Amino acid sequence: MPQGSSQPAPAVRPHRVAVIVDEGTNPFEVGVATELFGLPRPELGPGGPLYEVTLCTPTPGVRMNHGFFTLTGVPGLEAADDADTLVVPGRPDNVVPRGEAVLDAIRRTHARGARVVSFCTGTFALAEAGLLDGRRATTHWMWADSFRALHPGVVLEPDVLFVDEGGVLTAAGSAAALDLGLHLWRQDHGAEIANAVSRRLVFAAHRDGGQRQFVERPVPDVPGASLAPVLAWAQERLDRPLTVADLAARAAVSPATLHRRFHAQLGTTPLAWLTAERVTLARRLIERGEERLDVVAARCGLGTAANLRARLRRETGLSPSAYRRRFGPGGGEPLRA
Repeated sequence: MPQGSSQPAPAVRPHRVAVIVDEGTNPFEVGVATELFGLPRPELGPGGPLYEVTLCTPTPGVRMNHGFFTLTGVPGLEAADDADTLVVPGRPDNVVPRGEAVLDAIRRTHARGARVVSFCTGTFALAEAGLLDGRRATTHWMWADSFRALHPGVVLEPDVLFVDEGGVLTAAGSAAALDLGLHLWRQDHGAEIANAVSRRLVFAAHRDGGQRQFVERPVPDVPGASLAPVLAWAQERLDRPLTVADLAARAAVSPATLHRRFHAQLGTTPLAWLTAERVTLARRLIERGEERLDVVAARCGLGTAANLRARLRRETGLSPSAYRRRFGPGGGEPLRA
């Protein structure tokens, strides 16, 4: 298994990610973590890796889910003590308590201020370690009732893709681990880089954590029911005052039919999708060096600087100027109104 990247050494050390592989851990979610954070990223251009991954186990040899793989030759749980982010994948036997060594590693990581992330039913381990009491969290919808019975002190949100509670983040199902991983890329390095990574993965660049876990995807009963053409059309016109009625007219359907298709294919509403696309474009413009707040607001269709400030702060927790300082070229000066 990869223990890092072959790219040249960066000017600053990579963000260290440790992944706990326990008895019965799901291989897919371990693969998601290594794919997201452990592989070279030629799509980002020259430079060293931004992340490095270390797998760690409570025992020298760990059989993964259904015995498909046995993991050997990787560090013990002490490797988690140097991690900036700890990832805890899920496993199917969630009513069986985790070993105390695993729970201690999770607690130590959180206590020293590092980020702790669970994929799928890894949320059970975070709850057993005491990290989720009084917090919002999510897990796979099939395990929601079991989770509530075992951990009534956790505010479970079973219908969303992921929950970001600051230093503790939880993803719903296995595929939602990709959504949360790309959310971390955006959080750490901005929308432009996260979009490049998502294109490499051939995965949706941004599905908001609040979207529903279970999205119905029926076979279209009429030709051309895919939203792809109207989405591409709208993305080329984000600087214009588009409405749901405009999208419906472009798709040659009624607004009600458009809403149904958005719910079925994307798990969100047309207006929510359009707003998210506008905010993503605003972030990319700031990252590319645009210094004028009114220009960013106009080009992404958010209209006013005040609306841009409110939407960006809601999405990222940062003001436009703070976002520019963090992700803009050379650190960036504050944006001009």
